[in-house]
Amino acid sequence: MDTQIFDKVEVPKNSESEPVVHDSRNAVVQHDIPDLASVNKNDEPVDMELSEDEDETPRRKKKRKKAPKKDGASAFVTNLFDWASAFLFALVFVVIIMTFCFRLVDVDGDSMLQTLQNENKIIVTGLNYDPEVGDIVVISHGVELDKALVKRVIAVGGQTVDINSDTGEVIVDGIVIDEPYINGKTTAIGDVKFPVEVDEGTVFVLGDNRPISKDSRFSDVGMIPTDAIIGKVRFRVLPVDEFGKVE
Repeated sequence: MDTQIFDKVEVPKNSESEPVVHDSRNAVVQHDIPDLASVNKNDEPVDMELSEDEDETPRRKKKRKKAPKKDGASAFVTNLFDWASAFLFALVFVVIIMTFCFRLVDVDGDSMLQTLQNENKIIVTGLNYDPEVGDIVVISHGVELDKALVKRVIAVGGQTVDINSDTGEVIVDGIVIDEPYINGKTTAIGDVKFPVEVDEGTVFVLGDNRPISKDSRFSDVGMIPTDAIIGKVRFRVLPVDEFGKVE
């Protein structure tokens, strides 16, 4: 590739001609070079300094608009709404806790003496609960029951229960169970024929006050389905002087 060498020669300019440049081939290259003498000929000198107002305006910070003040009535309504929302949230939370975690139940009657007395207030938990032998449970009322019952689980599904009316002993799977909590011996056996096998999915319950308790010894109560059990009795909260865990 040939290298072209340009001999640039600047021709002095005059008032009627433009400067030209000659290359090695005598070709004339014309450039539009402005006449510096004519630049800003008729213009006033440019002042590069900004006026005081122009200099400060870009740096002036915009003032933040203040929110309009609420009058007393609006503030009261807002506060009332906030309190109502908080109360509603707390109420819903308590309902959920009371429904799924624990309940406050009143003891009605003397069938659980001496463990529980009439009008005691007890806390019952039923979340993920499976009844076990010895638990005190609250049973929801159904077709056969006109009110909720508080009883003790004596046997669960698959076990066999027998009662010796002479000695008052309760026998489960051939073993006499130790019952230090009872108030009176189990001499009344109701209208159920013993020994009896507890159906799967049910429990056999007795009240601690054996002489007067209406429980699984009677056919109108019978075996209790596990899904009819609200939960296990955990604590007594009233009366205050008897507050504590229920065994």
